[in-house]
Amino acid sequence: MRVIQSFPFAAACLVALLSTCNGALAETDTGLSGDDLKATGERMRHTIQQMQNNIHDRLQRLRSERTALEAKQAAERRQEATRAQQQAEKDKTALAATKEARQREMLAAEQDKVRKVAVARAAEDERKRQAELKEKRNQEAALERAQRESLDAYKAGSKKRKLGSEPQFGVDL
Repeated sequence: MRVIQSFPFAAACLVALLSTCNGALAETDTGLSGDDLKATGERMRHTIQQMQNNIHDRLQRLRSERTALEAKQAAERRQEATRAQQQAEKDKTALAATKEARQREMLAAEQDKVRKVAVARAAEDERKRQAELKEKRNQEAALERAQRESLDAYKAGSKKRKLGSEPQFGVDL
């Protein structure tokens, strides 16, 4: 890479050197013929043209690499945006699931509380019914005892008294 990076500098130095040498040759007439100068000029133009082609090719390669890099970066940005959007959707779904679970828990707790209150009410109502039933049984038992005692007293009193043995019973003839 260092060679490629220094290539334009080397090319510029060569062009400067050749043009300096060419100018010096033109000033000093060393006996070079016009054909030699034309050949040298042609070689210089050819070298310069080759260097310009190399620079142009390198510039094209760099532009295509830059375009490819920009396309790659754009694709990476799109992928990152897609990943971020998918993660946001996952987070939103997870949040909704968490909220729903929390609501279900709260609903279950409320239902459990209502159920406990209903069970407590039912137990209290049952205790009241049992107390009322016990009270009625006690009253019935007391009435039955009183009736038995009354019947027993009547029976005991009727054994002592026989028909016509009471002075006020019936008519005395």
